[in-house]
Amino acid sequence: SDLNDLYRRVINRNNRLKRLVDLGAPEIIVNNEKRMLQEAVDALFDNGRRGRPVTGPGNRPLKSLSDMLKGKQGRFRQNLLGKRVDYSGRSVIVVGPQLKLHQCGLPKQMALELFKPFVMKRLVDLNHAQNIKSAKRMVERSRSVVWDVLEEVIAEHPVLLNRAPTLHRLGIQAFEPQLIEGKAIQIHPLVCTAFNADFDGDQMAVHVPLSAEAQAEARILMLSSNNILSPASGRPLTAPTQDMVLGLYFLTSLREKQLGEGRSFTSIAEGLMAYEQNSLSLQAKIKIRVNINGELVTKETTLGRAIFNEVLPESFPYVDYDVTKKALGLIVDNLAEGYPKVVVAQVLDALKELGFIWATRAGATIGIVDVVTPGRKLEILEGYETKADKVQSQYEKGLITDDERRQELIEIWTQATNEVAKEMEDNFPRTNPVWMMVFSGARGNMMQIRQIAGMRGLVANPKGEIIPRPIKSNFREGLSVLEYFISTHGARKGLADTALRTADAGYLTRRLCDVAQDVIIREEDCGTDRGLTLKIGNIVAGKLTRDDYVETSIYGRTLAEDVVVDGKTIITSGADLGDRLINDLIDSGVAEIKVRSILTCDSKVGQCAKCYGRSMASGKLVDVGEAVGIIAAQSIGEPGTQLTMRTFHTGGAATASGDITHGLPRVVELFEARTPKGVAPIAETAGVVSFLEDAKGKKIIVTPEDGSEAVAYPITRRQKLLVEDGQKVSVGQQMVVGAIDPKQVLKILGARSTQTHLVHEIQEVYRSQGVGIHDKHIE
Repeated sequence: SDLNDLYRRVINRNNRLKRLVDLGAPEIIVNNEKRMLQEAVDALFDNGRRGRPVTGPGNRPLKSLSDMLKGKQGRFRQNLLGKRVDYSGRSVIVVGPQLKLHQCGLPKQMALELFKPFVMKRLVDLNHAQNIKSAKRMVERSRSVVWDVLEEVIAEHPVLLNRAPTLHRLGIQAFEPQLIEGKAIQIHPLVCTAFNADFDGDQMAVHVPLSAEAQAEARILMLSSNNILSPASGRPLTAPTQDMVLGLYFLTSLREKQLGEGRSFTSIAEGLMAYEQNSLSLQAKIKIRVNINGELVTKETTLGRAIFNEVLPESFPYVDYDVTKKALGLIVDNLAEGYPKVVVAQVLDALKELGFIWATRAGATIGIVDVVTPGRKLEILEGYETKADKVQSQYEKGLITDDERRQELIEIWTQATNEVAKEMEDNFPRTNPVWMMVFSGARGNMMQIRQIAGMRGLVANPKGEIIPRPIKSNFREGLSVLEYFISTHGARKGLADTALRTADAGYLTRRLCDVAQDVIIREEDCGTDRGLTLKIGNIVAGKLTRDDYVETSIYGRTLAEDVVVDGKTIITSGADLGDRLINDLIDSGVAEIKVRSILTCDSKVGQCAKCYGRSMASGKLVDVGEAVGIIAAQSIGEPGTQLTMRTFHTGGAATASGDITHGLPRVVELFEARTPKGVAPIAETAGVVSFLEDAKGKKIIVTPEDGSEAVAYPITRRQKLLVEDGQKVSVGQQMVVGAIDPKQVLKILGARSTQTHLVHEIQEVYRSQGVGIHDKHIE
């Protein structure tokens, strides 16, 4: 083997050296031999660390001792941290729409093999077989009695399903197996989001928990119906998606002038009869008697909405609006906050059934005629074409620089794209299936429709710069050869990025886990009175409204001090801030509150439950012993895969020092508190700003008001300024567009501000991709 070769080299050289020394060879030869011995030893320990690696036959570098330990294939990750286990199997997954939320379909042959020892024991117990050996033979020949026994064994025995890359703890969940024919595992459509699974040939692995303890643990902690909320944001992950959303949207939408508008019905059943006889439309406004809070009330609504409300719990407020994906999320959210898990699971299953049924009945189809290009497109473009020509001629006359020309052209064409897009959106009839899919949130977004029906707009070249000539066609009309060629850059970059990104995100998660693994909840309450003051509302048009980021900043934390309004305490400290409390606070006009935070926790070891607040996954105060560090690391790493390297179509916002780096690299940079490229200076002292330009470049000069020495900050000519001449700045104010160096914030403003700054910046990156994570994880 390789090691033997490397050892052999060491021995040979060592013996030769011994012989040379004994013979008293000249020093030059001995030294050469010593060097060769040293190299042989180095190669044995770590081949290729210094100089050229020692190669075996076929120029393959030999595998040294340290190569055996490191990397994914090394001893540690291959055999010690991950082993192959018995009682496990894998197969392709297919959808099982008839399953309940806590069930999965397990192929019979697979189940028999997985539960073999249980089946054999049961066969002996029931005297179908004399000894284990004959029982084994029965199982292998799969006699008819074996299947009955298997049914019995499998009942109440959960199995674990896992889809590889397990990015967060919801990548492994427990289900009760139902035996099915065929060879594919069936999986409930609502848990796909958590596993990030789809049915284009994904495979999943099954594991069987053996001991009674393992079974109980799987049932209590890992059953899918107990894991409805995401540990990252506390929002439901198990909300209906795709077809179900489309069906429910179709069911609950309201249209004017429909068949049977204005009629009255005594019950939903009567309404359904009229619908079956084609004398009433689902979306027509009618009066119908519905059950609200246990009493029958006549309500003006549509038949579809009445049907939809049938599946919700009686005490749930009547839903009288178009149900889109967002609305569904909120409904599931309120269910999870106010009802027991059993009820939530039942309602979710009912919504799933309803969604599939009505998506089928709706018969939404898309034909090429459904993609309508706006008629005014040509005339809009001609208007912008003249503007662009004007800029071009200004450039040719030498009135503007090349940079300015590019900037202006990019702005002109971005505007054009947006105008065409707006025209297109106004152009779509509300009953158009494409529009329904996008608007309900079932699939697709406006950007995609824009490229199919509007115009593709500006694209970037391989260097990531935006090409100042737009693609005027859309996919419906077809692209010209040149346009097609230009757009291949972007497409290819997208694919290459995806491949690289996944590995990076996985590595980030591993590093975060490594750092945070000892952050564990160790006690109930550390008794600190410190906390962070965060705002919960903004004054908009004279009225206090809820801040957009409450969801991720305040929700689920603990209050650090009493909230006092007009001398009386409305909420005492230590309260758990849920949605209702936050709304109460805003109604009573409170804009800022002080909350407990991990950053200010006083526990000696680990953290205390009160400072952490509620566990996002269960909606209750976190338990002592919960490994919150790991959960946080997973919550941050899991969406990492979705963060694109660089948001690709920046709407013409090629700002001064290039774009602020987006996506993963930026997150990594923040976690490691590195100094970012193109650093933006922040003021060390308060004072008045003035500018100085000389041959070397621009400087910003801040003159303090107390007359001490002025401070100069060099900047490049292209950086966009955030301050003007003669403006007063405060300590720590950012003066140009760009990323701030966390180390400077630390030096000037202190540790607490740095922490809040980093949390805020990381959130910016994730929000730009529409990912919600709770601040507490980042802290």
